[in-house]
Amino acid sequence: MTVEAEAEFVERALGRIFRGGLILGAAGSVVALVLQDWRWGLGFAAGAAGSCLNFYWLHRFVEGLTPGGRRPRKRWLVILATRYLILGVAGYAIVKIFGLSLGAILLGLFVPVAAILVEIIYELTYART
Repeated sequence: MTVEAEAEFVERALGRIFRGGLILGAAGSVVALVLQDWRWGLGFAAGAAGSCLNFYWLHRFVEGLTPGGRRPRKRWLVILATRYLILGVAGYAIVKIFGLSLGAILLGLFVPVAAILVEIIYELTYART
């Protein structure tokens, strides 16, 4: 497999992971809303959004480290260094101020992991090597 083909393969896989995260986040929010209440639905959505945002930030940073990639700006370095503080403060505010379910937020944090597992299953099922 050539370098260009590998790069295209990775880009397609990352696109599916990002789309899968959005779909799983939305579906999980609806399921939490139906099975529990609005606090669970919004809590799951908040956790999924925070974890997908963290995944995106990490992807952008790593992309900047590759040859030919744009060097990350200092703003991205600050965001990357403080992302857990930012997400932690946002999570605390969401639970304390808005009263959303902490359990739902924690479950929502696993959405990118689930999207990656779905991508692995997709690759194992449909990969043509």
